[in-house]
Amino acid sequence: MCVASATAIPLMASPGTASAQYPERPIRIIVPAGVGGGSDIGTRLIAAELTKQLGQNVVVENRAGAGGILGTEAIARAAADGYTLGQGNFNSLNTNRVLSAKLPYDPDRDLQAIVFSHMGRNMLAVNRALPVSSVKDLITYAKANPGKLLYASGGNGSSGHFSGALLGFMTGIEMVHVPYKASGPAITDLVAGQVHLMSDNVQSIGPHVKAGRLRGLAVTTANRTAAYPDLPTVAEAGVPGFEIAPWAGYIAPAGVPKVIIARLNVELNRAIAVPAVREKFIEMGLEPRGGTPDEFARFVRSEVAKWSDVAKRAGVRAE
Repeated sequence: MCVASATAIPLMASPGTASAQYPERPIRIIVPAGVGGGSDIGTRLIAAELTKQLGQNVVVENRAGAGGILGTEAIARAAADGYTLGQGNFNSLNTNRVLSAKLPYDPDRDLQAIVFSHMGRNMLAVNRALPVSSVKDLITYAKANPGKLLYASGGNGSSGHFSGALLGFMTGIEMVHVPYKASGPAITDLVAGQVHLMSDNVQSIGPHVKAGRLRGLAVTTANRTAAYPDLPTVAEAGVPGFEIAPWAGYIAPAGVPKVIIARLNVELNRAIAVPAVREKFIEMGLEPRGGTPDEFARFVRSEVAKWSDVAKRAGVRAE
């Protein structure tokens, strides 16, 4: 994707003129996910800081559906004037192209990177009625009941989808994937017992574990999270080498002039570095990042290569 670099050809007459008074009106950030998930919460924190820094309202618009494709298409089709940005994440920039034979936009042609926002952490949790209390218990139960466990996710291509598929591939268990349009409804059904297990952002699923509505088994990242220090990683809990981490950054339509992308990169880096924002991110189990557009673009390319390979080996496909 032109997420490959911030070097898209400007569609406006003069970069200097284009940015002289920028921004002159409110900016919107499209989040290709529902309200209340990690993508939404993190972006609202950033938007609040940008509003202070830029002197213009920065509003968040949620466009859930089709595993992030609807929202990402809206970003790609927006006017290339710097007043519509978007969040790009593990799903929308990465696995959608892995799983979808034809997207309604070309990530390489239609989008460009601005900044890497954060790495996340997912938690594997089960309905409390399921008779398992550890990852090893889960594997044993699943092997004794092949094809009977339903694992939910926030949508096809989400980190939760890939987490379940990767766990099945690495352990030989058979589970049925149940994709939802967003994480919120999936977690609601998990609590109600309509599905059996799910891997989702710590900040979304963790409160239900703390409240005793769900049972947390492990985190899916390489390291434990300070928010739940007693939870092992999946690798520690019996599946060596298992690791999957959601992530997110900010993107713009490809035609936005480089000078505006550079301004937005500076302001977004400032917002991510605000101590209160960093503290809140860490509290939610997120690892703040930052950096240049090209650094984020290179990271995205490496993720696409990695998860394309996993999808082929594990037989991951859209449901």
